[in-house]
Amino acid sequence: MGLHEWSFAGVLLSPLMIYVVLAVVLTGALRWLLELIGVTQWIWHEALFDSALFVCVLAAVVAVLGR
Repeated sequence: MGLHEWSFAGVLLSPLMIYVVLAVVLTGALRWLLELIGVTQWIWHEALFDSALFVCVLAAVVAVLGR
């Protein structure tokens, strides 16, 4: 995939924007899975946890797809 702009209907899109959308979807799925198995009862500060989880997922997405 690489870190180059994408042309969508004549508009250049940053690859980071696409990675962020993918990371939001993956973070939501992970959060739902954590709630399903009952891990969320041990989370002290949910907003801080969600932010940290998003940053970790975004870093993983960029590391995997940004070659």
